[in-house]
Amino acid sequence: MRRVAFRFVHVVIMGCGRVGSALAHTLDEAGHSVAIIDQESSSFRKLHSSFSGTTITGIGFDRDRLREAGIERAHAFAAVSSGDNSNILAARVARETFGVENVVARIYDPRRAEVYQRLGIPTVASVAWQTGQILGRILPETVGDEWRDSSGKVVMTIVRAGEAWVGHRMTLLERESGARIAYLSRFGEGLLPDADTVVQADDVLHVLFDPARRAEVVAAFAGGPGGAE
Repeated sequence: MRRVAFRFVHVVIMGCGRVGSALAHTLDEAGHSVAIIDQESSSFRKLHSSFSGTTITGIGFDRDRLREAGIERAHAFAAVSSGDNSNILAARVARETFGVENVVARIYDPRRAEVYQRLGIPTVASVAWQTGQILGRILPETVGDEWRDSSGKVVMTIVRAGEAWVGHRMTLLERESGARIAYLSRFGEGLLPDADTVVQADDVLHVLFDPARRAEVVAAFAGGPGGAE
C-alpha cells in the first residue's frame, strides 16, 4: 500500500469576506501558507490577530497582485469575493495563466455556476457557502467528516483521487483502497457510480471507510493503481 506524507501547501484566496476570512483562518491554523487579496484594506479587520498569512490590497485577478500573493507556487486558489464576474475571471487567470491545478470560484447565480462547471471551472453556488464545501475541492484532507455512524466505525468524507487514477474504473480504486465510493460530484451534478464508471479530473469523491484506516485510504487514493484492471 502506498503511503503519502501530509504536506503543507500555499493557498491564495481572493476576497476577505465571511467565507474568505473563514477559509484563511482554517488553512492558517492547519499550518498551511496563506495569502489573501481584497480591494479594501479594511476587509482584513475580519482576520484574527493570530493570522500569520499575507494580506494584499488590490484586484484579485491582477497578475501583479497574484504574483505578489505567491500564485506561481500556489497549490490552490479560491475566488470568494462578492462578484461573480470577478471570481470567474480570477479563477480563469489562476488556472490558465499560472497553471494552478486546484481552483474554485464562488458564484451567486446558480445558472451561471452550472455553465462554468460544465466548462471545467469548479464552482460553489451561494446556497453552498459553507467553508467546508470549498475546502473539500482544494484541500479535502483538511475537511471534517460529512457523516459518521453511531458506532464511529464508518465515516463518509471527501477524498481526492490522484491524477494517476484518471481513466481507471472506480471499482478498481475501491478494491485497492478498501473503501467504498458512496457517490461523486461531477460538473456540479451528483452521480452514483456503477461498475463502468471511471475517474475523471475534478471529480469530487464522497467515500465511506473505517476511520482507523484513514491514512491508508488517503494514500491509496493519492497514489495510482498498483496493477492492471
